[in-house]
Amino acid sequence: MDEYEKEVLDLEAQVQAMVLAEEDKVEIRELSMQLEILRALYRRAQELMRAGEAEPELKAALTMRGFGEWNLDNVYAFVYESSVDLPGDHHSFLSGIEGADFADLIRPR
Repeated sequence: MDEYEKEVLDLEAQVQAMVLAEEDKVEIRELSMQLEILRALYRRAQELMRAGEAEPELKAALTMRGFGEWNLDNVYAFVYESSVDLPGDHHSFLSGIEGADFADLIRPR
């Protein structure tokens, strides 16, 4: 289990405990949204990792963009930073993450 998966599982457990304790619904909703964003970022980083195994030029592009070697930490950093730069507002942030083509975003132009 990597640190990102652990972070997702820890937050999931926190949300579940808050639901069971019938804590503040607004806070639960906010943490649930954060959880969904973390899940999406992690899933998309894993997808990009697999894409890099099939397309070695993606690995080189990550290094050229200044993110370092091809590993989960650096790929996650690229996915996260690219997500922040996607057009839209905070309401569409999750859909932007889910809809982005991160392999295309990393390819040199």
